[in-house]
Amino acid sequence: MPYHNLDVYQKSYALALDVHRVTLSFPKIEQYGLAQQLRNSTKSIPANIVEGMGKQKSKRDVTRFLRVALGSCDETRMWLDFAKDLEYIDANKYKELYDGYCEIGRMLRGVMKRFS
Repeated sequence: MPYHNLDVYQKSYALALDVHRVTLSFPKIEQYGLAQQLRNSTKSIPANIVEGMGKQKSKRDVTRFLRVALGSCDETRMWLDFAKDLEYIDANKYKELYDGYCEIGRMLRGVMKRFS
């Protein structure tokens, strides 16, 4: 199955773009700290989906990359907590992004079940 057909890929890519845009407004001191960490973890999710789907040598390979994507999803939620608590993002944007990454986590688990 091509990665671009997966809903979880499409959603994670769109959210990564949203997070990237949001982090551009973080204070300058955070551009190479928290903002970069957030951008990296969000981009890791669709990147690992693509790599896993592209290397479909075995179900185990696909699942391994999806697990890495899931770990990045969890990491993203933690960085979002920091951004909210440091008041770099407002409560509404935090909830929108946090809920989006919770949904992506559920979606990744569902895709992993199909390959196990």
